[in-house]
Amino acid sequence: MSDSTWISIDFDDLRHLPKHSGHPTRSKKPHKTSVEKELSGDFQRGMVALERWLNSNDYPVTFFIIADLFENSTFTTWLQAIISQFSQRITIGNHGLSHRSWSAWPEDIAGFEQALIESNRILQQYCGPNLRPWFRAPAGYIAPWMVPILAKNGFEVDSSVNPSWLLKRKTGKDKSWSKVIDCMKQNGIREIAWKTKWSLPINGPALHIPILKTIAKREWKNSPVVDCLDDCLKSNKQITALYWHLLDHSRNEATWSPPLQ
Repeated sequence: MSDSTWISIDFDDLRHLPKHSGHPTRSKKPHKTSVEKELSGDFQRGMVALERWLNSNDYPVTFFIIADLFENSTFTTWLQAIISQFSQRITIGNHGLSHRSWSAWPEDIAGFEQALIESNRILQQYCGPNLRPWFRAPAGYIAPWMVPILAKNGFEVDSSVNPSWLLKRKTGKDKSWSKVIDCMKQNGIREIAWKTKWSLPINGPALHIPILKTIAKREWKNSPVVDCLDDCLKSNKQITALYWHLLDHSRNEATWSPPLQ
């Protein structure tokens, strides 16, 4: 059985970045759009460029969306049009209600579950049959205590783990990706970790960091063929997970595209 690559895009605006919100120590100054929930210029340029990229290929892709984006009518209208146009290719996953880095804060089971339920409600309202029971923790901040809550609320796939030694702090007090993965197995959730190379990250921000971006570009181009995750799960294929951010599409005067084969 051949391996497959699953590609996904995280829908974070500038106001969601940990340096602006959601993290107990990294969040220093809220972005100017944080209160009014307006879309940044970069995000809007990324929307236009992403639509152009979708028209240039036929890759199946998953959007991990932060639910509070639907408080903006421009985003809501655009996203629903995109889903309608590319319905057979697009699946939607849950990227949280806001961009709170849950495992960086003290354990809060009730708060996490409440946010999970509300984000699911919003995503179901706007994304309908394209929504899947798939979760990605904001910025990859996932801890073992969060896993039973995901299982209780019907999640079947998690893709939060970036198994690099550089990022173990994101797992909370345990500082162990293996404990998170074991907890997923115990709770019946399929963990699809992000691809690494030599235990170095090659996804998300790593696509733009010197040295890491060179490694990432080579690994992305050498990854297996891109497939729909629904099909991969049914066939139990070995899955390579690659992801980037919608904001990336605003780079290089909105000409950036992922370095896929």
